Amino acid sequence: MEPSPLASKKAYRGLPMEGMLASWYAKNTAKLAADFKACTRRIAAQLAPGARVLEVAPGPGYLAIELAKLGRYRITGVDISRSFVRMATEHAARAAVDAEFRQGNAAALPFADGTFDFIVCRAAFKNFSNPVTALGEMHRVLRPGGKALIIDMRNDASNEAIDSTVEDMRLGRIDAFLTRAIFKHMLRPRAYSRDDFARMAAASPFARADIEEAAMGFDVWLRKSSAQDRADATT
Repeated sequence: MEPSPLASKKAYRGLPMEGMLASWYAKNTAKLAADFKACTRRIAAQLAPGARVLEVAPGPGYLAIELAKLGRYRITGVDISRSFVRMATEHAARAAVDAEFRQGNAAALPFADGTFDFIVCRAAFKNFSNPVTALGEMHRVLRPGGKALIIDMRNDASNEAIDSTVEDMRLGRIDAFLTRAIFKHMLRPRAYSRDDFARMAAASPFARADIEEAAMGFDVWLRKSSAQDRADATT
């Protein structure tokens, strides 16, 4: 099957993450090293040795690189930003891990059907112009029985939760001010509710999602059914 065609000309919502803006983002998110490590431990618990893992919109590559350090996995990242692909490739080389990054669109993933065992998308899904199409593409490139995890901000995240998250990042005064403003006035208005995620999953080939709440966001778990699942459903 060929990758799905784009449903709109612009693949993302908001400003393009290129050049200086991408560098600023990379500098600040590097402060979240503990969060990346905790997240990768949760993901690794789902993986068998040699699993093929795709991170959709990995940005500077910090999560994918931390996961590559934990086991013998085959890690790939795909991002719309050429700046992020370059940065992530450089970061992986410095960390001496086996992780490949390429440029591409979440709504038209450049991979064959059934390529990956696991997909993760962290802090980016709300920025996709075509979220249901992106879910369809994740489903397409997963093997039967494979899982996907979307981690993203919730649209009712409180100012207090945002302030606490930014404080934990230990940014400088100006960067902290800008980051709080971006969370509250740019990212939160784009974010989704629990019902939004349930509706999008229902409109995709996944059909359903398991949604777990956190102070700032959701963990949205999705699974591609296997032939055994379908056989069980008919008995």
